[in-house]
Amino acid sequence: MAGPAAQSPMKLMGPQVVGNSMSPEPALSPALQLLLWHSALWTVQEATPLGPASSLPQSFLLKCLEQVRKIQGDGAALQEKLCATYKLCHPEELVLLGHSLGIPWAPLSSCPSQALQLTGCLSQLHSGLFLYQGLLQALEGISPELGPTLDTLQLDVADFATTIWQQMEELGMAPALQPTQGAMPAFASAFQRRAGGILVASHLQSFLELAYRVLRHLAQP
Repeated sequence: MAGPAAQSPMKLMGPQVVGNSMSPEPALSPALQLLLWHSALWTVQEATPLGPASSLPQSFLLKCLEQVRKIQGDGAALQEKLCATYKLCHPEELVLLGHSLGIPWAPLSSCPSQALQLTGCLSQLHSGLFLYQGLLQALEGISPELGPTLDTLQLDVADFATTIWQQMEELGMAPALQPTQGAMPAFASAFQRRAGGILVASHLQSFLELAYRVLRHLAQP
């Protein structure tokens, strides 16, 4: 798979990535390259200067940063195992398949802005994590070998979502009712479910990279 893995999917994405050099380290697997390329694209599209740091509790912010890194490790492990076991390593094919499967992205438009909207940012963080909980649940039955890794990823995403929700409640920002899960992509075959696993994990990684950047900024004195 060395040939296809070396091809960047960025040429499918249009002009958003012009001028950004993304030369993956040779040692990275194709699945991890896909993760990094998607993260770079998300950063180009979303990242803008942040406003002043908030007064959120330092203990909350540090816990969130720890949870982000734990989930990122879980997601990377899922991608690596899918790539190694099922050879789902061709970035261009995966990007195109992602469009056909209708796997959504979760926005964080209220977070990286000139004037950070704290209520909106926490709400989007929670909504995004809730979306990825649903997407990960839709992947259940992906394979006996990957079941434990997927279960761990689901639990860690759910824990992070709970952390955000509890902080929203403490600040009086939480809505009266928890959100309800919308329609999830239907994976019609084992192949689609496994390819969807890489794509869902990749989307989640991009979401978390931006969340980490925002949380790290807020944690600064």
